[in-house]
Amino acid sequence: MENQKLPNATIAIVLAILSILCCCLPYGLGSLALGGIALYLIQKDTKLYIENPDSYSNYSQLKTAKIIAIIGIVIGVILLLLSAYMTISGQDQIFQEYLEQMQRKIEANQ
Repeated sequence: MENQKLPNATIAIVLAILSILCCCLPYGLGSLALGGIALYLIQKDTKLYIENPDSYSNYSQLKTAKIIAIIGIVIGVILLLLSAYMTISGQDQIFQEYLEQMQRKIEANQ
């Protein structure tokens, strides 16, 4: 009998990679959401693999997706905590004013 591929392994690795790439979204929420979905799919496929390990051939891809998803989630948590700190301490206002000043300088030079 030929080995099957785990059904969610490919989409899990795609979501895990996107979780790292979407860290630019506000407060790191993109990383958290996509990484969380990837981990959910990985958990489902891991259960399938544990039930019958001889039937599936791409478990290593699932392990890779898990590592990438965890990295994406960690990045998201760090950005969320950093955003919360900046908001609480008032640093976000200072940063926003700095960005506005830079934008005015750029517009003045054009």
